[in-house]
Amino acid sequence: MTKPKQNTLFVGSLAKGLRILRAFDETRTEMSLGALADATGLDKSAVQRLANTLHIEGMLDKDPVTRRYRPSHAWLRLAYAYYWSDPLVARAMPKLIDLSQRLGETVNLAELSGEHIIYAARLPCTRTIFAASVPGRQVPALITSAGQTILATYPEDMRAAAIRDWHIAPHTPQTTLDRAVIADQVEAARRAGYAITHSQMIHGEVGIACAIRGPDGRAWAAVHCSVSAHHWDDTRIRAEILPWLQDTANAISPQMRG
Repeated sequence: MTKPKQNTLFVGSLAKGLRILRAFDETRTEMSLGALADATGLDKSAVQRLANTLHIEGMLDKDPVTRRYRPSHAWLRLAYAYYWSDPLVARAMPKLIDLSQRLGETVNLAELSGEHIIYAARLPCTRTIFAASVPGRQVPALITSAGQTILATYPEDMRAAAIRDWHIAPHTPQTTLDRAVIADQVEAARRAGYAITHSQMIHGEVGIACAIRGPDGRAWAAVHCSVSAHHWDDTRIRAEILPWLQDTANAISPQMRG
């Protein structure tokens, strides 16, 4: 059996350092060396050297008492640089602000990131919980209205492959895990031009999304709105939210061609 050709430009030590950084998330905000070793699968001596280097370089803060590590302000500077580098965010933000003010509900700019949706911009309403107001959250694309409406713009073979292979995981007892059902939902989104999901990430939350299409008609992002099922049913959503959502997505899409 022929071994795959190694990438001579790949820097293994840098990759290990990035594994340390990626270990932090909303469930692991502060970790000891042992916890970092468990999270990354690296041996503790390597973790110690890497974490210390990242601390010296300003990427990790270290508590002087507990000796636990946590992300530093450098991560915010990286996020700041990202926002200036992503033209979609700058183009979309004025329209998202207007949409948020019109609806009085949570509005998001969702972008496709591999098999996931990542919320690049979030405009919360007064009822929004903290977790749903922070940009950067990543969720499985297949179970979200944003992911389904984006995927609905793909060619049929790519849609089928994604529905077959992409990651899904339960977040509520109502999360749809049946891939045949997801295929039907994506097809419905293709025909309708938008997607609606119920209680997929948060119980009682309804998500509605419209794709932001690129020059070839394929979408890599979507305008997404989340509302409470206690205050909104699908009929009211389609009558009062959908037209504004469609107008906003369409207003952003032509600019992506220029």
